Amino acid sequence: MKSKVMTVVKKEFSRFFGDPRMVFSTLILPALMIYVLYSFMGDGLMNQFTVAEDYVSKVYIVNMPDSLKPAFDEMSLDIQKEKDLDKMKEDVQGKEADLLAVFPKDFDAQVAAYDNLTSSSCAPEVQLYYNSADTESSNMYTAVEEVLVQYEGSICNKFDINSGEQKYDLATDKDSTGMFFSTILPMLLLVFIFSGCMAIAPESIAGEKERGTIAKLLVSPTKRSDIALGKIISLSVLGLLCGTSSFIGTLLSMPKLMQGEASMSASVYEVKDYLVLLCVIFSTVLIIVGILSIVSAFAKTVKEATTYISPIMVVIILVGITSMFGNGTPKAHYFFLIPVYNSVQCMSGIFGFTYSMANVGITIGANLVVTAVLCFILSKMFNSEKVMFS
Repeated sequence: MKSKVMTVVKKEFSRFFGDPRMVFSTLILPALMIYVLYSFMGDGLMNQFTVAEDYVSKVYIVNMPDSLKPAFDEMSLDIQKEKDLDKMKEDVQGKEADLLAVFPKDFDAQVAAYDNLTSSSCAPEVQLYYNSADTESSNMYTAVEEVLVQYEGSICNKFDINSGEQKYDLATDKDSTGMFFSTILPMLLLVFIFSGCMAIAPESIAGEKERGTIAKLLVSPTKRSDIALGKIISLSVLGLLCGTSSFIGTLLSMPKLMQGEASMSASVYEVKDYLVLLCVIFSTVLIIVGILSIVSAFAKTVKEATTYISPIMVVIILVGITSMFGNGTPKAHYFFLIPVYNSVQCMSGIFGFTYSMANVGITIGANLVVTAVLCFILSKMFNSEKVMFS
């Protein structure tokens, strides 16, 4: 059985790699097009994030002045008990708190005594520490800053906000990279994989039906179930190569896409992250190839197969953009039983450093089960003379 399956796999590889134009158009050209396109996009990809209306921000407020207490009381805040200053900064950096506001002691007295026209000393300074890679933290920083700016204007600019030289944004380069990549790359990667599979699957099955060469393969001693398995394996490997090519092109173009933003770098990911990502991608490719193979087997020509596949492409894009919504991957395990959606959420977690191996295992297992079902359906279609010779 294995030798017969490998015979089908070798036949598909020979057909693909024996055509230089196909190799260029499916493996090289997509990566070049993506690199060129993203290099000119600049700041075209900017995402807006909102916080849930019922969300209560956890903040630290050191030396809260009486003059601003009413304004803070009107905000939806859960004011945490003060700790050591460094520990509070760590909580903000670790996303366990949203903001740290540090007022000078006797803030109200200093503001009242300060005259911005005659005083030679520096104005009282309020320090706001936040994490720009955390949506809630960024929004809370903006809200508190607005309150302070309004209060500052009402008392004739008698204090400053974050005027020192120290770093107030406590987000690390890893946080910033993970936040951006986990939002954008899962959708792009899924589209790249689907496009690569779409370029080769219809030609492999519907193309052979159209040319009449499928008959020679079906009348051979090889079991039709082995033919179906060989087709899926070979097309999956080729689809993975196509998706990997496009993914590499995307990573290389990211510095230009982000206009040279130094904090965005794929170097923050470890070898383990890439290996887990590769396993998730390959299990996803198996499902996509299985679906496209069934559609191609049902169609009479390559053109007809492409027409049937177009609506599936829309669904894939809609599933892909789910990585742009919400505040992280879902916690419940049952979400990772949903084919394709589970892969998107896994990839989002991998890029955002929030994935769990349990969810990855569930995703890969579910995808393999679905692939087995699709392979069974395809083998039944190959056994149907009506389907294969219609």
